[in-house]
Amino acid sequence: MARAIMTCGKLCSGKSTYARKLRKERNAVILSIDELMLALFPEGAGVDHDAYVRRTERYLLDLSLQILQSGRDVILDWGLWTKAQRGRVRAFYTEHGIDSEIHYLHVSDEEWQRRIRKRNSERGSSDYYVDEGLLKKFESIFEEPGREETDLIVEG
Repeated sequence: MARAIMTCGKLCSGKSTYARKLRKERNAVILSIDELMLALFPEGAGVDHDAYVRRTERYLLDLSLQILQSGRDVILDWGLWTKAQRGRVRAFYTEHGIDSEIHYLHVSDEEWQRRIRKRNSERGSSDYYVDEGLLKKFESIFEEPGREETDLIVEG
């Protein structure tokens, strides 16, 4: 039976790299909010960004059902920064009879800072630049998942 694998972690924690690894191992499909948002709004969505992200999440969840029902695993390359969001997405799959897992990519603070600097210096088209505003927003929102929420913790 196909399953949904949800990646959870800080900005620059290695979620996209991990998702690509899983894609090869499981012949899965990756659904990335960041890739879609950056493709649609390469210059940014401004004050509407959060509203567009919510719409994108809804679209990708619905699309994931089609993929899962066809027998392929889906990897959500999202952040799942809050407990509420993790619970909402998990409940979505449970309501549809889909097995799901949350894989938390944990990095030390030192490694996290190094990765942010690296991303900002090597920014690609599918990566957001992490400026002070984004960093402050992230730090005000992120809730580290407890062990009871996660199915796998990946140390990075």
